[in-house]
Amino acid sequence: MYLHLTLQGAQAHLENHRLRVTHQGQEVAVVPLGQIQGVVLWGRVHLTQPLLVALLERGIPVVFLTQHGRYRGRLQGPQTPHVALRRAQYRRLEDEAWVLETSRGLVQAKLQHQQALLHRYRRRHRLQDPTLEQVLESFQTTIAALSRKRTLNALRGAEGMATRQYFRGFRVLVQDPWRFPGRRRRPPTDPVNALLSLGYTLLTQKAVAAVETVGLDPYAGILHQERHGRPALALDLAEEFRPVVDGVVLKILHQGVLTPEDFQPHDDGGLRLRREALRRFLNVFEGRFAQRFRHPLRDQHLTLNQCLVEQAHQLARRIRQGEAGYQGMGFR
Repeated sequence: MYLHLTLQGAQAHLENHRLRVTHQGQEVAVVPLGQIQGVVLWGRVHLTQPLLVALLERGIPVVFLTQHGRYRGRLQGPQTPHVALRRAQYRRLEDEAWVLETSRGLVQAKLQHQQALLHRYRRRHRLQDPTLEQVLESFQTTIAALSRKRTLNALRGAEGMATRQYFRGFRVLVQDPWRFPGRRRRPPTDPVNALLSLGYTLLTQKAVAAVETVGLDPYAGILHQERHGRPALALDLAEEFRPVVDGVVLKILHQGVLTPEDFQPHDDGGLRLRREALRRFLNVFEGRFAQRFRHPLRDQHLTLNQCLVEQAHQLARRIRQGEAGYQGMGFR
C-alpha cells in the first residue's frame, strides 16, 4: 500500500517496526512497515530520523508533495547495483530502429486503453453522441496507421493528435454539475482538470518506483525526450496507465464522491482539493490501483501496482535481449 500522510502538522514515528502517526499528542494511525510500498508526504508532515532510516533501509521511497499536490522530490535508499542493465539501456537508446519500434508499442498500448475507456462508458451509459462516435472512429484510423510511422516525431505527432481527440470524447462523459473545457494544466483551472493533474502526478511517482525497482534509469526515456529533472522513462511506462486515472476521475464524478464545493482556489490561479476531499480522492485512487487485473505476460491476476512493476520488467527484458516492441496490458 502507498501511505498518504495529509494531516498538516502531523508527525510520523518508528515504533516496534511500525509507522505511528500522531497529531497534537493524539494517535492518528499505526501501520506495520511490512505493509507499506511507499510513503507520500503532503505539505507540513514530519518524519523522525529513525523512521526515515528504517524506510530507506527497506527500500521504501518517500515522496514529498506540497499540501496541494505539487511534486517536490523523493528519497530512496541504496538500490541494488544494475550497472550492466543501465549500460544496456543507454546503448539501446542509440539504436533508432529499436527506439522507434518500442515507442510504437508504448503509443499503441496507450491509445488502445483510451479507446477502451471511451467504449466502456459509452456502453455503460448508453450514450449516443456524434462527437464520441467521431472520436472513436478517428481512434480506429490512428491505431491502424501507427505501423506506417517511420520516424519518432511522426509517432509522437500521431499520439498527440489522438490524445487531443480523446479528451474531446472524454468531455462527453463528464456530466452535470461538472464541466470539462478540455485538458488544461499548469495550473488546472477547473475541478476536472485539477483531479486529472493530481492523479497523473501520483501515477508518475508509482512509475518512477516501478522503474527503479527493476534497475532502470527513470530519466533515460524511449518515447519521451530527455529533459533535466523529468523522469522520461517513468513517463513512458505511465502512458498506458493514464486512462486508469481518467477512470478514477469519472467514477468520482459520477458517484458523487466529490462536489464542486470540495475545491478551493490556489495562489497560482488554479484549483485544489480541500483536505477532507483529498482523503476521499486518495481512497478511490489507491483502491483502484489495489484491484487485480490479469497480466498478459505473467498470466496471473496482479494488482495494478504490481502490473506497473511487471511492465517495467518487460522493458528491462527487452533492453537486455535487444527485442524491440512493447506489449500492452490489453485493458478492456
